[in-house]
Amino acid sequence: MTGRASEQEPVLSPEIEIIDPHHHLWDRRSAPVPTPTAHGFDALLRLSPRYLLDELLADLGRGHHVIGTVFIECGAMYRAGGPPEFKPVGETEFVNGVAAMSASGLYGAVRACAGIVGHADLTLGARVREVLEAHLAAAPQRFKGIRHSASHDPDPTVLGPLARRPGGLYLDPDFREGFAQLAPLELSFDAWLLEPQLPELLDLARAFPETTIILDHVGTPLGIGAYAGRRDARFAAWREAIHALSDLPKVNVKLGGLAMPFCGFPSFMSNPAASSEILATQWRPYVETCIEAFGPERCMFESNFPVDLGSCSYDVLWNALKRLASGATAEEKACLFSGTARRVYRLDI
Repeated sequence: MTGRASEQEPVLSPEIEIIDPHHHLWDRRSAPVPTPTAHGFDALLRLSPRYLLDELLADLGRGHHVIGTVFIECGAMYRAGGPPEFKPVGETEFVNGVAAMSASGLYGAVRACAGIVGHADLTLGARVREVLEAHLAAAPQRFKGIRHSASHDPDPTVLGPLARRPGGLYLDPDFREGFAQLAPLELSFDAWLLEPQLPELLDLARAFPETTIILDHVGTPLGIGAYAGRRDARFAAWREAIHALSDLPKVNVKLGGLAMPFCGFPSFMSNPAASSEILATQWRPYVETCIEAFGPERCMFESNFPVDLGSCSYDVLWNALKRLASGATAEEKACLFSGTARRVYRLDI
């Protein structure tokens, strides 16, 4: 079981059906132990160096009515050999096996990894189609799309150990040639980037209006590094970008990821751990703005586990999200907690 040991809360509204559209699986026990830094992301790897089916099922069994999940790429179980561009297919092969274990029914009624979002290097241009077809062949019923993260900031302390790529990826002509391969194969695109980069995603979405795009983590507002103490001042620019993206009907948004260190909320690694009520208060402006802009039918709550355990346990996280949805109608809640994920990822659950 993962999570902050000091947290214990009764599960709110356990009858609500949930499809968790964003979690990871990994085994990083053999990786070098990360050196503690002021950034804090290294602490997450220390909290959960192993997160496989057993750990996922332990979280799913903490009282919320999770009926299915979607796995999102995280660089796990890549092939050790073969052409470099095909190595990410190993992750899809691995997750499809986990999904088959879950689908056997031996582990309960939940359908873990019913959808799989993998990685392919879209800067390969048109050549990436062979990689996409290999993913589809590895998991023909479950493979739903690609995530190629563009997260970058001129201040390397913002991303810390995740500062791995140059800026401007979504504007790159080779990337866009690869991106153009997604829609013909009926594949969606998960976008992870930071709040100052949202105009790049807007430009990409306008250039490819027929491709289904999912913005991860409400666009990752920033409140650390060069942005420390400026999160509230930057809220208006973030909100403007969110409303511009919402004008494009094929763009959807995941409501979560705010428990990561990037936002600079005091709840991250707090001691004692923050309650679901505190978390809901901190996250509310971002979640409510997205629902207002996109409507519940294009918004989906996410766990982003095990990454978000830096602020809360799995059960407390969903309690916070349920508090944020407390004023919604039954139909709106159905969209936010399961319906949008089922539609966008084309899940048969």
